[in-house]
Amino acid sequence: MPLEIDLSGCRVLVTGGSQGIGRGLAFGFAEAGAEVVVNDISAERADAVAGELRERGGRAVAAVFDVTDYAAVGRAVADAGAGAVDVLINNAGNAGAEGWGSGRARFVETEPTDWERYLQINLYGVMNCAHAVLPSMISRGWGRIITIVSDAGRTGDPGMAAYSAAKAGAAGLTRALAIETGRYGITINNIALGTMRTPATEGMWTDIDHPRVKQTLQRYVVRRPGKPEDVAPLAVFLASQQAEWITGQTYPVNGGFSFAL
Repeated sequence: MPLEIDLSGCRVLVTGGSQGIGRGLAFGFAEAGAEVVVNDISAERADAVAGELRERGGRAVAAVFDVTDYAAVGRAVADAGAGAVDVLINNAGNAGAEGWGSGRARFVETEPTDWERYLQINLYGVMNCAHAVLPSMISRGWGRIITIVSDAGRTGDPGMAAYSAAKAGAAGLTRALAIETGRYGITINNIALGTMRTPATEGMWTDIDHPRVKQTLQRYVVRRPGKPEDVAPLAVFLASQQAEWITGQTYPVNGGFSFAL
């Protein structure tokens, strides 16, 4: 029997939804029939993606707020014109101010001020958004939260200790919230990614024969970086009614970089 997923009637908030993985997720959910709320801190970027989705026949609106601003998140979710959020995709993240790994340093060489930028968006941003949407989900007796984490949070990443800790913290938050909210018909899961080819990492893929690139790809069973469109199918499934008995789990989408039971 073919698996057909129809998310018509669902409202999906994708944080960081205007670029890279978030953009791929926004398009994936729109193709499944959901109304997509495209979040970004840039109104121009959010409006552009929402407009593109509408041009393709989808339903989409832009929502401009910073996930690290607790009050702003609450206002956006409570906005009477926005409608209830059925599915939250915690995608907004930060792996370095200038792209993946740009801030690499041994932990002993860093200071608390260096940790803060990773903790604020990768952990507190997830907490802020989950805290804002859960009351409505509980009252309605249904909801989905999917958080995009990283293999760095599962296996560790040298030179990225704070980032690894933040992503592991977000994954742990998922497990705790899954236990708290399962009785209300809410499921909460993680998708852990490996190295992705996105605007933030494009610089490292300009020379595919570079020794650093070859060394990176040797760690993957499937010898290529991930693409934004690799993530959406699993996220759409986890948001569907078919996945109602799946919660508290972390699913790697990583080309075989690491395995999970």
